[in-house]
Amino acid sequence: MRLPARQRCHAALTGVVALATAVVLSAAPPASAADTWTEVGSDRADPLTESQGLTSVEVPANSPNRYTGIGTIPADVSSRGWNHVGDPDASYNGYYIEPYQADSGSSKMFRVQKPDGSWAEYVHSLSSGEALNNSWVAISPDGQWMLAGEYGTMSRLLVFPTPGVNSSTSPSANLPQASTVNLDHAVRDVQGCDFSGPTTLLCSSDDPAGTLFGITKPLLQVDLSAAPGGSGDVSGHVTALRQLPLRSSCSGTFETEGIDYDRRTGTLRVIVVSPGFCVLTDSKTYRFTRS
Repeated sequence: MRLPARQRCHAALTGVVALATAVVLSAAPPASAADTWTEVGSDRADPLTESQGLTSVEVPANSPNRYTGIGTIPADVSSRGWNHVGDPDASYNGYYIEPYQADSGSSKMFRVQKPDGSWAEYVHSLSSGEALNNSWVAISPDGQWMLAGEYGTMSRLLVFPTPGVNSSTSPSANLPQASTVNLDHAVRDVQGCDFSGPTTLLCSSDDPAGTLFGITKPLLQVDLSAAPGGSGDVSGHVTALRQLPLRSSCSGTFETEGIDYDRRTGTLRVIVVSPGFCVLTDSKTYRFTRS
């Protein structure tokens, strides 16, 4: 999610951009026995519409999984400067949320689809020192709070009232930051997080250096000291579970993208973009379950 959508679209059409390879994990040294993952299948991912993020949808029943990519950005949204979409999430009462950013400015936007199918936009004015990047959202299991992250090396996650769900929010008002998750270990280039429990997050990191945890492109687990909300900051204990799969017929730089945990099936998925020409050939969604 480093590149704005316009640049990524150009790169895709010239064969330099990423085709999403959504990959989900087999376990390397797990943090605990519960964190071992076994591959159970794979699907092809579309290069333009499944290259940024993904989420499973519980409500309404039998809804298909949803994805984001360059090709999913509506023209009227892009024309107003919101030309990059990140990793989305869906609440358990039927709301669906996509994070957007622009190439420049002092705000970020969250686009919300309500259960009735209508859309609304909620804009957040950046706080002092807040990065412009808007890579992902993760909605808390109770639906009332939404986490989001900044790109780069960070020691925090941001907490907002969930737009459209939390009664304190309105499309006509600034969406305020409610609190912060203070991490006990810095993370780098987090591209997506999803709740796997009330106080547990699984996150995909695009860290290219490997200096923070001893591995590049790690799958991270963040255990919160309490459920996030508006009553105060909470702490988060970070564990690197393993390196994300980097499998391709081409060599070069991979890019990890969004992540999803489907609590109905216990299935975990994560997008990994293949290097070079293989953006056109290596696109698969690998499905894994905890064993």
